Amino acid sequence: MNVSIIGTGYVGLTTGACLAFLGHKVTCVDADENKVKALQAGEIPFYEPYLADLVSGASNNLKFTLDYAAAIPQSQVVFIAVGTPPGANGAPDLRYLEAAARGIGEHLSNEFTVVVNKSTVPIGSGNWVGALVRDAYEKRSGGKSNGAFAVASNPEFLREGSAIFDSLYPDRIVVGCAEARTAEVLYSLYRPLVDQDFQAPAFLARPEGLGAVPLIATDLASAELVKYAANAFLALKISYINEIGALAGKVGADIGQVAKGIGLDARIGTRFLQAGIGWGGSCFGKDTSALVATAAEYGLDAQIVKAARDVNQRQRERVVEKLLGELKILKGRTIGLLGLAFKPNTDDLREAPAIDIAKKLIERGARVKAHDPVAAERFKKENPSIEVTVCPTPEGVFRDSDAVVLVTEWPEYRELDWDGLRPTMRSAIVLDGRNLLDRAAMEKAGYRFLALAS
Repeated sequence: MNVSIIGTGYVGLTTGACLAFLGHKVTCVDADENKVKALQAGEIPFYEPYLADLVSGASNNLKFTLDYAAAIPQSQVVFIAVGTPPGANGAPDLRYLEAAARGIGEHLSNEFTVVVNKSTVPIGSGNWVGALVRDAYEKRSGGKSNGAFAVASNPEFLREGSAIFDSLYPDRIVVGCAEARTAEVLYSLYRPLVDQDFQAPAFLARPEGLGAVPLIATDLASAELVKYAANAFLALKISYINEIGALAGKVGADIGQVAKGIGLDARIGTRFLQAGIGWGGSCFGKDTSALVATAAEYGLDAQIVKAARDVNQRQRERVVEKLLGELKILKGRTIGLLGLAFKPNTDDLREAPAIDIAKKLIERGARVKAHDPVAAERFKKENPSIEVTVCPTPEGVFRDSDAVVLVTEWPEYRELDWDGLRPTMRSAIVLDGRNLLDRAAMEKAGYRFLALAS
């Protein structure tokens, strides 16, 4: 099938590369000329494991352009995958979505086209996008659209750092639409994923035993709510285990054992029960905020979702409190941060705990050093006003520091020469914000070892 993707961020580029890999002819459209030129030259604008390999391998089926006219008229399916950042009141900023919808309407052919909301959008956006596309189409053509297009919702469930895996081997595919014809088009598009009969890429094998992938067909509003509800529930699980972790620290319990003990209950599950600094990234913060704002529009108070957000923010403050408890005074102290990205295997800094923690430490007069294996350059580019010394190696974070905080659980931090690094510190205090390190081994190496749940 001929497919267009509007937007080449994490979702748009990943979706486009995967569909091209499956054999569809994909054209990605973006308004950023520099980004389009970079993509045409084979340069990936962000870090995502295997994405460069996939883009290269699917290059015969994948094009990049600034021009809607070069993509939309020949497409059977058009995905909108533009950013929907949070606005001042927590509701999503939809200006890019609106521009994309109008641009699509201005360039649609007379052949039936499915316009798909891939961006995370407020409930009811499918109807709104449909109206925008219709208005633009009819203004251009001077006539009625008469079924020239239909709008569908197809939320993404990608984890940054595992986006290619999640795209090729999904848990489920959710499609929301009102017409059988629309559902049939999207089923045809996704059939290789549903049947799992495509040849897996050499660099990312199909999980053993993976069978047919469920495709769930819903109405538009239900599909839109599925995305928000799923992310809010995962955010809630993380905040819940962090709240229990605070209690575990008070009563002398091991939060790791507690999480395992409750997670083995099949009704609960072990995933997203890792206590620590909490969540960040492009989804959980934005989507929980949008869900709270949407509920308020209908006179509802999303108290559980609000509590999850409050607990998550509190975790970042607890890092500073822990350091104050040990050092008493932060003014003039040097604190090292291991990790800047909000999670491993990505360079995404949106809502990253490290940024909040660095700001709070600097406000108290501390000097902050940091290292990240992937996100360091992006941090310097996107946060020039934050006075953090970015070290080229982890060793630089330890040198003459009064304490080091492990913020992002990059696997390589577990393998550091912790014995050799201790003598380089001014005081050997380590706060493990992700429960990555072995307490007994760290204490044996001579560290004053701290954890949030202790």
